[in-house]
Amino acid sequence: MAGHGCAVLLLVCASSLPLPLAAVTSSSFQVSASIVAGCLVVGGGSNYGNLNYGSYSALSTSTVSTSLTSGVQLQCTPGVTLNMSVDGGQNNSSGRHMKLGSGSAQLAYQLFSDAGLSQSLGISQSVSVAYSNANNISLPLYGRVVLPGNQPAGTYSDVLQVQLSW
Repeated sequence: MAGHGCAVLLLVCASSLPLPLAAVTSSSFQVSASIVAGCLVVGGGSNYGNLNYGSYSALSTSTVSTSLTSGVQLQCTPGVTLNMSVDGGQNNSSGRHMKLGSGSAQLAYQLFSDAGLSQSLGISQSVSVAYSNANNISLPLYGRVVLPGNQPAGTYSDVLQVQLSW
């Protein structure tokens, strides 16, 4: 009888062992990506360019205009609505002003978002940036200054912050 107990125990132990199952050799998984619309400042863009009015006599009463040079280039996903705004600068008192580097004299100037100087760009006013080539977008910034003919000689300057949004 002792032999039967061992056989039953052996049979019970053997039946509790896992049985080999058929191996699954293939399965599937999903791959996805989300592409979001946006813009890229080409080259990093720490300097967005210069508005240089040039050099004139302190007695000049000319009206001088200029456009953004050496400006930053942008690339955007086609169809993205790109907007820009420009702050009032470092010498913002009732409008934008350039300040004499060695003194307190100031020279008022205006910004525009079109070459015809008909679309005035107010302080922090958001304007749409139109483009035809999404891989080569320039900021439409133009300036005008009316020289009063009585300014102290020297270099006048200001620093503006440009904000881009899309």
